[in-house]
Amino acid sequence: MTDHSISRFLAADAADVDPLETGEWRDAFLALVATHGPARARFILDQLAALARGPHVGWSPELVTPYVNTIDVDRQPAFPGDLAIEEKLASLMRWNALAMVARANMAYGELGGHIASYASAADLFEVGFNHFFHGRSEQHGGDLVFFQPHSAPGVYARAYLEGRLTEADLAHYRQEITGPRHGARGLSSYPHPYLMPDFWQFPTGSMGLGPISSIYHARFMRYLTHRGLLDCTGRKVWGVFGDGEMDEPESMSALTLASRERLDNLVWVVNCNLQRLDGPVRGNGRIIEELEKLFRGAGWNVIKLVWGSDWDGLFARDVTGALTRAFASTVDGQMQTFAAKDGRFNRDNFFGQNEELARLAQGMTDEQIDRLKRGGHDLVKIHAAYAAAAEHVGAPSVILAHTKKGYGMGSAGQGRMTTHSQKKLDGAALIEFRNRFNLPISDEQARSLEFFKPPPDSPELQYLHARRASLGGYLPQRQSAAAPLPVPELASYGSFATAAAGREMSTTMAFVRLLGSLLKDAQLGPRIVPIVADEARTFGMANLFKQVGIYSSVGQRYEPEDIGSVLSYREALDGQILEEGISEAGAIASWTAAATSYSVHGLAMLPFYIYYSMFGFQRVGDLIWAAADQRARGFLLGATSGRTTLAGEGLQHQDGSSHLVAATVPNCRAYDPAFAGEMAVIVDRGMREMLIDQHDVFYYVTLMNENYAQPDLPAGVEDDVMRGCYRFASYQAQDGGSAPRVTLLGSGAILTEVVAAARQLAAAGVACDVFSVTSWSELAREGQALELRSLAGEAAALPFVTRQLAGSAGPVIAASDYVRAVPESIRAFIPAGRRYLTLGTDGFGRSDTRAALREFFGVDAAGIVRAARAALPSP
Repeated sequence: MTDHSISRFLAADAADVDPLETGEWRDAFLALVATHGPARARFILDQLAALARGPHVGWSPELVTPYVNTIDVDRQPAFPGDLAIEEKLASLMRWNALAMVARANMAYGELGGHIASYASAADLFEVGFNHFFHGRSEQHGGDLVFFQPHSAPGVYARAYLEGRLTEADLAHYRQEITGPRHGARGLSSYPHPYLMPDFWQFPTGSMGLGPISSIYHARFMRYLTHRGLLDCTGRKVWGVFGDGEMDEPESMSALTLASRERLDNLVWVVNCNLQRLDGPVRGNGRIIEELEKLFRGAGWNVIKLVWGSDWDGLFARDVTGALTRAFASTVDGQMQTFAAKDGRFNRDNFFGQNEELARLAQGMTDEQIDRLKRGGHDLVKIHAAYAAAAEHVGAPSVILAHTKKGYGMGSAGQGRMTTHSQKKLDGAALIEFRNRFNLPISDEQARSLEFFKPPPDSPELQYLHARRASLGGYLPQRQSAAAPLPVPELASYGSFATAAAGREMSTTMAFVRLLGSLLKDAQLGPRIVPIVADEARTFGMANLFKQVGIYSSVGQRYEPEDIGSVLSYREALDGQILEEGISEAGAIASWTAAATSYSVHGLAMLPFYIYYSMFGFQRVGDLIWAAADQRARGFLLGATSGRTTLAGEGLQHQDGSSHLVAATVPNCRAYDPAFAGEMAVIVDRGMREMLIDQHDVFYYVTLMNENYAQPDLPAGVEDDVMRGCYRFASYQAQDGGSAPRVTLLGSGAILTEVVAAARQLAAAGVACDVFSVTSWSELAREGQALELRSLAGEAAALPFVTRQLAGSAGPVIAASDYVRAVPESIRAFIPAGRRYLTLGTDGFGRSDTRAALREFFGVDAAGIVRAARAALPSP
């Protein structure tokens, strides 16, 4: 017979060599608390802890508290709402969420969906919606709420009861193409602002990105307040995340930033249902204890929400501490088993561990034991935890809420290993779910998965609307109205770049000079957010330290060693630069907060994040994709770009692929300018597109650290620069019209090699037309769009690049500092009958000089000349 007792898993307590002395110490401490109060007791403990840290003892207090609620019943505030109505509303949302997913999979088995995550988090959401989550209104700027992605069906179910979504919309869950064909709105799988731009505010569907994003949004709100741009006082950032999600490195990477910045406007709720997708989060450990250690060590205020009100009486009768000891010895894997089993099993195997526990369960029926709630399913306990977190000052708060995955799904899914993938329930399971939550639907309605919505004048719906009205309106709700921001004329700040007159500079230096001038503009300047990941000096931005300062929530509390320098380091409360340290993930999260300020806060900001290009799309590409989903507006500057410009750094630093990846992001406009004038036009036009026209795009612009002569920008080519290419120059051979001709395309750092090759070819009797390609991806996108129109039978003009090259002749050779797939993207649009050869930097980078690297990859002038000669027909 299988032994179900957990006692076989429990470790013996450390032996007490002198129980009498131990008891005396305990009695003395309890007397101290009773006589002088908790404050004095904490002081004495601090003194003892300081002594115990000495080398001869080597002890420090554990960061773990007992496995009980942080807020005991005596300190619990009165629940301010109608508990019966709120429980009924939560039950209705649970049903509609379940019906939505199950109906979709009954019709189309491949659609997927998640029921169990929302079942565990429903009450956590509802307390927030009814009492804490503020919408944006004239009286309140609105809270920011990051929703656990797998719980999206529950948010849709609430919006259905609110009248913001229809029954037809719910019937087309995960059918974003089919839904509109039937007059319904297709609902996205997870929170996706790009797909539902008036509904979802923050994308959290790639787990781990929501946590880091919420931290940097909270910090950006402080930045706006301290700089006097927008008062965000009184606003909160709430995040509901899963305990399994905490394994993602991005979830934890910025915890100390939140505490260091004292972000008491930030509250996380970690839904600790103890299960990942496949099984227990910490099968042989306790995730709640592990997270408590982690957050306490990082300086957060930790609130444990473990047990519901039904346990209060048991704890009150437990004078020996048997419950606390049993919980401290029960690992998550066993706790999951308790969740999956019924009351009789829990009586025999939890309360049956010893006589003390058995006595506590006397007088309780098996059903009462089965209904003992974990803290995350008790509205009263949840409210108490939320209220404490919202009122806490001086540090961010995290609520570790103990729940059951698949709560209420009974034998069909509650606490089961397979519950995450559960999306179908049979008739008996549906009726069991109906009965569990006392839903007002018939057996037939349950079996047919009918949605249920009370009448508009019902007490439930009136209560629901009243609660949201008192909190400023419905959530989630994305708004995009923001006043346009004037952009100065390019000539007023960028003439040094467009009329460079052959002066030598790198495009990185040209950008920094451009940025410095823009920061001085009275209207635009204050809205610019320069962001770096500890590379400001590398990119020549040190002069901005004095000009606009580095943001610090506490100002500057030290005298920097370079204080006498013109370029000394300067931190300030109203500083403008966000210097994020060595954290590309943090910097891009900060950029996203600024780039979405127009929608999140109704205030347009313009972030410029400059970084080693290799550490962008390759390293934090998922965060960039999430920013695209959130309809970000701003500039990403990929500096030291290309595989042959950052010569000495080698393989891990040399970028040959970022433009290839950038081309896959639909609302990213990627440019690889060779010259300062091109870069200035791109920045100018980009600012106008995002700040004046208010298009939901962002720009990726690569910059080089190589100094070379910068020509004047030819007159009238600005539109061509933005469309992707323009004729830079023509080089005639001595033989004139009888000479063979080739056409050379180049971008970024390699355009100077292309120009050198053209001159060599012309001197050798081959005429050349040189085109500067500012954006391979813009050329390819336009060509592909026209091609699709043509295939659909619509009249379509020739692609822009085809028309540009029509005025040239001969084979076409294209070269860039990126993999050949980048110039290959326009092959289909080369004029018919023209041979097309591409040169690139495929493979891993290496450390050497620029000249050696370009020769190695065959993208130097000599390599381009060889390719051109090979492409010419034999004489």
